[in-house]
Amino acid sequence: MPVLFDAQERFPGGDLSSVPRIRFLMSVDFPPFNFTDQEGRLAGFHVDLVREICAQLKVESKCQVQALPFDELEAALELGEGEAVISGLATTADLRKSFTFSRPYLLMPARLAVNKAAKFTGSGADALSGKKVGVVAGSRHEQMLKAFFPKAAAEGFDGYEPMYDAVKKGKVDAIFADGLRLPFWVSGSASEGCCALYGGPYMSDRFLGEGLSIMTVDPDNVLVPAFDQALAALSRNGRLEEIYRRYFPYGLY
Repeated sequence: MPVLFDAQERFPGGDLSSVPRIRFLMSVDFPPFNFTDQEGRLAGFHVDLVREICAQLKVESKCQVQALPFDELEAALELGEGEAVISGLATTADLRKSFTFSRPYLLMPARLAVNKAAKFTGSGADALSGKKVGVVAGSRHEQMLKAFFPKAAAEGFDGYEPMYDAVKKGKVDAIFADGLRLPFWVSGSASEGCCALYGGPYMSDRFLGEGLSIMTVDPDNVLVPAFDQALAALSRNGRLEEIYRRYFPYGLY
């Protein structure tokens, strides 16, 4: 897991004594980040991370979690139904006009998976020279593939399932896609043992964004400094990586 907080960096934190409530809004359809468990309770990486943030800041009594449909999160935050959104929202220039963001706590890489029967020689971009590489057409991963591996023969697919099917059947030598999905697919039964992760991880602010952050409306500038302080502490004491390994047993990187 990449270290996102320098050991020498100092975070002043924020005074939360005047904040009556810290309600985190999240979706329920983004496993393993947010999901409903077998007992109907909200669970996942983000739920555990919120719990650790609140414990680190000693504001457990003020912290709440509420689940909403993903497309309602932004409006709910604007209307004051919560103080923060933690649900895998990509940080964009447009969102920064209305909201403030914590430092990233997790980077989302791209990964390559190759058919085990395919032969690869060399390293880096040269390893894919002339190879058929499947990618979801029109996606940011397609743009990234062409920029990172210009000698590869990119082949676009309408979605993940036809792309998975193509690499399983050897119609393409490899696939390039989201580093969250690929490790789970490669290690799961659906891949039928066809494939293996290869190289990487591949990171890019340009194509994949700045990473996952907590989004807030913070006019008094107390929430974001507090969140940053807590995230830095959890990174340094190993708790952030512990949560990561709990929910990403196959890794992202």
